[in-house]
Amino acid sequence: MPTRRMERVNEQLKRELSEIVRTDLRDPRVTGVTVTAVEASRDLTFARVFVHLTGTDPERAEAIAGLEAAAVYVRRRLADMLPLRHTPTLRFVEDRAMAHGSRIEILLAEIEIPPEGEDPDEQDEPGPEDDELTMGEEPSAEPPVDA
Repeated sequence: MPTRRMERVNEQLKRELSEIVRTDLRDPRVTGVTVTAVEASRDLTFARVFVHLTGTDPERAEAIAGLEAAAVYVRRRLADMLPLRHTPTLRFVEDRAMAHGSRIEILLAEIEIPPEGEDPDEQDEPGPEDDELTMGEEPSAEPPVDA
């Protein structure tokens, strides 16, 4: 768990990186890139920059390549802007949290929720498994005895 200082540093890095990516980078591959989070190491030698990307898979791969190509320039601009002893080496990573969240919403929308007052465990038609066992009983190893 990051310390309070590291949380503040990560947030400041995120703000500055967002500004640099939005205003300073002219590479057409990085248009539409949004910095969503930054996780810097405790000694500030390394930072993972999570970015939200739009487009197809090849376009997203090109955007990451464009960001990696501009990483040295971005690091130099960060060094000019922030009063840190060490400016971290940047590694850009696609943030898949939004896609993951969208997938969860789709799955939740597919779940059928019974109307109020209906028992979800109640079945309309008995199935073949209902003939021999009642709910909660374990099948016995002995064959049924015919009388």
